[in-house]
Amino acid sequence: MTHHIGLIHGDGIGPELVDAARRVLDVAVEGEADLEYHEEQGGAGTYAATGEPLGEGALERVRTRYAATLKGPVGLPGVRRPDGTEAGLLGGVLRGGLDAYANIRPISAIPGVRTPLRPESGPIDYVIVRENTEGLYLSRGLGVGNDRAYSDQLLMTRHGVERVVRAAFDLARRRPGAPEDGVSRVTCVDKSNVIRSYAFFRQVFTEVAREYPDIEADHRYADAAGHDLVMTPGHFDVLVMENFLGDILSDVGAATVGGLGMCPSGNVGDHGAYFEPIHGSAPTLAGRDRANPTSQILSAAMLLDHLGLTDPARRVREAVRSAFASGAVSLDSRGIPDVGTRGVAEAVCARL
Repeated sequence: MTHHIGLIHGDGIGPELVDAARRVLDVAVEGEADLEYHEEQGGAGTYAATGEPLGEGALERVRTRYAATLKGPVGLPGVRRPDGTEAGLLGGVLRGGLDAYANIRPISAIPGVRTPLRPESGPIDYVIVRENTEGLYLSRGLGVGNDRAYSDQLLMTRHGVERVVRAAFDLARRRPGAPEDGVSRVTCVDKSNVIRSYAFFRQVFTEVAREYPDIEADHRYADAAGHDLVMTPGHFDVLVMENFLGDILSDVGAATVGGLGMCPSGNVGDHGAYFEPIHGSAPTLAGRDRANPTSQILSAAMLLDHLGLTDPARRVREAVRSAFASGAVSLDSRGIPDVGTRGVAEAVCARL
């Protein structure tokens, strides 16, 4: 079967990472499926050249022609909108355009990767489900104010909260449970003790949780969650939260498993999906074969899962773990792989 895949190389280290992940994809599906790639222009470079973050017609093709899209990191420090905010970012464009309401961010420790946590913290294997189309980031570009004050609105709808909470509980049913105790649980993260919008999020979460009596419903305030993701990470299985909180806490989680370069993500809706690392474009590393492509490779594994190619996806994850556990790949204190970007892809492909 042929699957049509969109490719957005992005900015900075993006092209190198996407090329590495594409090589791994081709080896992983060999003999089981054909992947036909379609390159699309997008990111800060595209914005600087055209005034738009995506190439002409790209959003429609991503939405209607491709089974999924693999996207590299985007953004360049010097490319800004007139209001001073960063230009060329695609989150608002793609998430809104595809109605990709669930941002799925797995956080998993890999043997052989150094972390700042003490060994007794235990295994780490959980998923943050970040609501992707509402919350504080819905105010992107819409804040109002003057030189004395500014205001941005935080909006949540019942429809938006219900669907992302259901996505979190459905995901928990497909997982083996929290590493600490094997319990399948979904943790609602909010600031319902302070902000009414978050109290609404928790209220809807509690209502939806009743539909899943086989899954434990758990709760954390956002500040407590940040603490516990470091102190007792093994307690968590799936966490669901508003957009802004998910952005912050997924970076906290990344720090506990070796850094942002180890963490993939998927942006998934009912009618479209794209997959990307959770980090930025690191332009100072661009073109130097120094960037860690693991996040992009694991994002590609999530893409395979989305296509129903679950066995190749599993093999990619196992190959990544083997490459680090065996010492074939290691990272320095800055997260830079000793074998280079291409070397990581080669080590993973060799194990596939």
